Amino acid sequence: MSEFTRRTLLSSALALGVALGVAAPVLAAEQTIKVGVMSGAEEEVAQVVKKVAATKGLNVQLVPFSDYALVNEALARGDLDANAFQHKPYLEAQIAARGYKIVPVGFTFVQPIGLYSKKVKAVADLPKGAKIGIPNDPSNGGRALNLLAAQGLIKLKDGKGLSPTLLDIADNPKNLAISELDAAQLPRALPDLDAAVINTDHALNGGLDIRKDTIAVETREGNPYANFVAARQGDENRPEIKTFVASYQSQDVAAFLDTRFKGAIIPAW
Repeated sequence: MSEFTRRTLLSSALALGVALGVAAPVLAAEQTIKVGVMSGAEEEVAQVVKKVAATKGLNVQLVPFSDYALVNEALARGDLDANAFQHKPYLEAQIAARGYKIVPVGFTFVQPIGLYSKKVKAVADLPKGAKIGIPNDPSNGGRALNLLAAQGLIKLKDGKGLSPTLLDIADNPKNLAISELDAAQLPRALPDLDAAVINTDHALNGGLDIRKDTIAVETREGNPYANFVAARQGDENRPEIKTFVASYQSQDVAAFLDTRFKGAIIPAW
């Protein structure tokens, strides 16, 4: 499958998923699905979704994970009915690497990624040779590099889009020492670094505050990293999947995001 075809199919599936989330079917009898989520903040949100789904006759069994790489594998294997943890660039990278037949079925939320520091208060204060940590998976690593580029800390080669790598750095005027680390380890590594680009879920789990501990935050408008519910190709129209998406895209969940995370996690539907 060409990259263009893959992207087109994913975009079409996600657009369909949003439409599916508007009206959930009425389940004739209680149904049960297993949904994979990341432990921590994302699991908190999913617990609210579970309560909403219960009012619609759907029993949601949440399966928490601590490693991104395992969630799509579990879905592809049939151990899960759906998952809710990833954005489009991540799924595209997983499909390209592992050939998964997994599709988006409805938006959930977006977590703007941030550049965190315990040593400086502004991007301009980063010293020459500063040690910067970024996630070591391709999609979030590329996202981190784009954030650094948007802040003028590095310049990337033209045409690299959402997935640049360290090899695509065309200019590094401060001679930053950029290290790729496991995304979940970055909050613990932050004291040994001058700054680190950290996913919001890991930042929250690590006790960081997106309002106080960041020196730069990804823009929220037009953000391509909106998360979604995903299912195996062919399961998009299962009533249980539609009901789960509708439960996520509910006022109860939107209100919880606002009161619990105060802008760190915002609805994407």
